[in-house]
Amino acid sequence: MLILKTREEVVDFVQSIRSKGLTLGFVPTMGALHQGHLTLIKKSIEENQYTLCSIFVNPTQFNNPDDLQKYPRTETEDIKKLEITGCDAVYFPSIDDIYPEGPVSENIYLNGLDKVMEGTFRPGHFQGVATVVKRLFLQIQPTHAYFGEKDFQQLQIIRTLVDAEKLPVKIVGIPIVRETDGLAMSSRNMRLEPEFRNNAAIIYLSLKKAEELAENSSPNEIISKVEKIYSESKLELEYFIIAEEDTLLPAVNFEEGKSYRAFVSAYAKDVRLIDNLQLK
Repeated sequence: MLILKTREEVVDFVQSIRSKGLTLGFVPTMGALHQGHLTLIKKSIEENQYTLCSIFVNPTQFNNPDDLQKYPRTETEDIKKLEITGCDAVYFPSIDDIYPEGPVSENIYLNGLDKVMEGTFRPGHFQGVATVVKRLFLQIQPTHAYFGEKDFQQLQIIRTLVDAEKLPVKIVGIPIVRETDGLAMSSRNMRLEPEFRNNAAIIYLSLKKAEELAENSSPNEIISKVEKIYSESKLELEYFIIAEEDTLLPAVNFEEGKSYRAFVSAYAKDVRLIDNLQLK
């Protein structure tokens, strides 16, 4: 596996592939790789002739400096996992490679998707995400890019970014990979204390409860019942929202022909966890 450390190296790698008319799958990450990330890599390997993963802890998407500081960095272990999985190359851009004029987000049109849910609680977060993804796409020019549905709002925002900027890349969403108790795999999970790790399973249970209630209850009735579950747990609920998948706007009623999803954010002590589930 090639380890690319500069923008020039990644551009050379990409040009050697694209000049032959070969396909390139791309998986952007912030490292601390887990099975969820590796599932994206495997899917890319299945669907493309070459696969590139990037590892870059993007400063512009952290509105909490402590979060940026505490974000796990496991470069050596990440490289081993990528090699075992069969990734062709990994790119470790520097801050200057992504932000030559300093780490500041662009103002990118996102059709308001960045103003709801996560956007309400993390102002500026999605402009940071959109900026880094756009710049990586322009450098790497992949044919396909892979994102997990755990960050479903992010996935919809990246689709909007690609349409707005007319970027020639196909965005592929991959279902959430979960632990045996249902907890969505996340780099943040390694920061959970044992007591809170055990209690974190309630997040998935609350989503499954919402799915069950959706057959006969309104969105507000579901939310009210789910909030009670958290009031009796050790987790602190930040939000539980049922939204229409395309617009991400909160649902008042369930309408025929539209798809809905339940979204949750909760704190396990000082670790913030998010998850979601489509309501069928």
